[in-house]
Amino acid sequence: MALSSPYLQKVLLNRLCCNYGYKKNIIIKAGGGGRGGEGRGRCCSAIAINAPAPLTSVSGIRWGSTLIQGPREEMEDDAVIVQSDDLDGFTYAAVFDGHAGFSSVKFLREELYKECITALQGGLLLEKRDLNAIQKALQEAFENADRKLLNWLESSGKEDESGSTATVLFVGNDTLIIAHVGDSSVVLSRSGKMEVLTNAHRPYGSNKVSLQEIRRINEAGGWIVNGRICGDISVSRAFGDMRFKTKKNEMLEKGIEEGRWSEKFVSRIQFKGDLVTASPDVLQVALGSDTEFVLLASDGLWDYMKSAEVVDFVRNQLREHGDVQVACEALARTAMDRRTQDNVSIVIADLGRTDWRNLPVQKQNIVFELGQALITISFVSLGIWLTTVISP
Repeated sequence: MALSSPYLQKVLLNRLCCNYGYKKNIIIKAGGGGRGGEGRGRCCSAIAINAPAPLTSVSGIRWGSTLIQGPREEMEDDAVIVQSDDLDGFTYAAVFDGHAGFSSVKFLREELYKECITALQGGLLLEKRDLNAIQKALQEAFENADRKLLNWLESSGKEDESGSTATVLFVGNDTLIIAHVGDSSVVLSRSGKMEVLTNAHRPYGSNKVSLQEIRRINEAGGWIVNGRICGDISVSRAFGDMRFKTKKNEMLEKGIEEGRWSEKFVSRIQFKGDLVTASPDVLQVALGSDTEFVLLASDGLWDYMKSAEVVDFVRNQLREHGDVQVACEALARTAMDRRTQDNVSIVIADLGRTDWRNLPVQKQNIVFELGQALITISFVSLGIWLTTVISP
């Protein structure tokens, strides 16, 4: 399949099939980039658009996964899909969006799954559907993984300031469990109607979650500059990021050396907690007979495409050919065509309940489309008029 534009010459799609030693596992890793290829996994990878047929679970769920490197210098994203007897009928999927290097993602793509399996007692807690127990277990798993990651980064002997968001799915026949840290997002399609299931953890904006994050950071002794914690990072929950957890004082000293703030300013700072946390939002969602697919993607997609638009795009793709992997890749290419400035990671779970080929084609809302066109024409006309008036 040819690339759709010259801009996509920077596309990097890696598909790695590995077995980490878990009993009867199938693990699909979409991607695994890094500095100089660091962390690309133990199996073969390929730079290609054509990918294998979608993975189908025993429950009939069909999976697609794609990673594309955008104009960034490094590929710091990764995605993992795990099918295992350990999960008692559930499938694990995760998207990691790294920053300041690939090290944290490299650690998490294996270790976070292990911590989740241990805390969930295999799939026992998932099977019981006890949300309180599941929340407690996944909270423990994420905190343990973060603590181990910080120790690992510390022991490396390098000044590694890397971090990573992580959004994890456990998909069963009738239940979806989400554990979410960062600014990736999960959407659901029910009979063509979009549902956004997660909220971005960012230290800016006027929505409820953002305001809570800003208040938490301020209470911990931090501050926000231009939507960034201490003028540095634009995500408020993530793994790693030692300078906002175990190395906060060192971060202040480095800021003085670099002239970012004065000694007088630093003398007034009193930290009372971590500025960035790996504490997840955990929720449970019922998957009824009308649920078509679940889509998880990094912010490289959502910053350039609206959730409703993404759902419509995937539905139209599946209606056209029924191939979830092809739909996944087409969606990523569309984000590239929109000039996304970030890497894009996408995982789609088609629940196998929809006869896509026989699904009626959605009728476009002609009135809405006409209204949008008229608004666009009005703004363009206004701009031309203002230019004419202002010009000497």
